[in-house]
Amino acid sequence: MQGDPEVLQTLNTLLAGELMARDQYFIHAAMYQDWGLGKLHTRFQHEMEEETGHARAIIDRILLLGGTPRMTPDALTVGEDVADMLRKDLAVELHVREALKAAIALCERKSDFVTRDMLLVQLADTEEDHAHWIEQQLKLIERVGLPNYIQSQMA
Repeated sequence: MQGDPEVLQTLNTLLAGELMARDQYFIHAAMYQDWGLGKLHTRFQHEMEEETGHARAIIDRILLLGGTPRMTPDALTVGEDVADMLRKDLAVELHVREALKAAIALCERKSDFVTRDMLLVQLADTEEDHAHWIEQQLKLIERVGLPNYIQSQMA
């Protein structure tokens, strides 16, 4: 099946973002583990796996539409401490959210409702799980202070 060239280009753009998010969560999870923050390590290991699943779904769709997946991730930004890492990860999720919304609108204009539905699932995951959880963690840091938050994340 031959997909719309603009949809394929947009899917490759989304793929680059998902690959970057996966890599950023991968390094952050490793850093949390190294620092003894087992709860954060577990959560970001999970996030990395979900981003890998998102990337895989996009790759599968690109292939089905007759395109070639571009496997070059966007540049990632590694945080320096827990709060910085969370802020940078939230920025990734907010960027992905906006890219997904634009891609969903494009798919509707192009009448590619199967791709749209796939992206709607990813948008819900991005908004309801990833971004919301990170926002909660940043609010907890504000409420209880960074040292108390870090202590609560030890396993």
